[in-house]
Amino acid sequence: MKVLVPIKRVVDFNVKIRVKPDQTGVDLANVKMSMNPFDEIAIEEAIRLKEKGSATEIIAVSIGPQEAQETIRTALAMGADRGILVKAGQDVEPLAVAKILAAIAKIENPSLIILGKQAIDDDSNQTGQMLAALLGWAQGTFASKVVIADGKAEVTREVDGGLQTVRLTLPAIVTTDLRLNEPRYASLPNIMKAKKKPIDMKAPEDYGVDATPRLKVLKVTEPPKRKAGVKVKSVQELVDKLKNEAGVI
Repeated sequence: MKVLVPIKRVVDFNVKIRVKPDQTGVDLANVKMSMNPFDEIAIEEAIRLKEKGSATEIIAVSIGPQEAQETIRTALAMGADRGILVKAGQDVEPLAVAKILAAIAKIENPSLIILGKQAIDDDSNQTGQMLAALLGWAQGTFASKVVIADGKAEVTREVDGGLQTVRLTLPAIVTTDLRLNEPRYASLPNIMKAKKKPIDMKAPEDYGVDATPRLKVLKVTEPPKRKAGVKVKSVQELVDKLKNEAGVI
């Protein structure tokens, strides 16, 4: 079984985001970049499927600038077999990403595409669902457990009321949630081996996709700073403030 894992290069989750002075976007100068955390979980799950014998090949795909090659190398060091980098601008919208991935899927013919439920930079949570619609495949989103057997994928997914388990017929799309697994760290020997693993360089035009953005960012601003709290001397004073000042009761 071949598994395709899309990954995205984003600002590291430990970095405090800075907005550009002209409010046109996020300042990326000298900022640490890394793999989207949800995509790390997807790579880890694909590797675990391979270790169990359910998967035979893992292909990591990234769509973005040349620097995204480093992100693919990280996936290769974790255990992916080969990579595909589709060179495009920094901002590729979910629909364009889904169209490129759909074209790659038709060429590679994977049985499973597993990706993060969302990227932490734009929080769109759209690519997996759009991809499933374009391919006409079954989908299991927000997965906290994945079991592959007999040409089926049993996906336990997190919903508002608790957990829901769905059985998908392969080929299928699975998007990962935080509680699916704990990604491994790449060992030094595997990092060295990853340098020799192949990465194919492509462009959106190679797949007949126009990646020109359809949305225009008007302004990016930081959230307002939280005001300092006040101490109250009694429950009665607290209730009074909640009722008359905060207006919440």
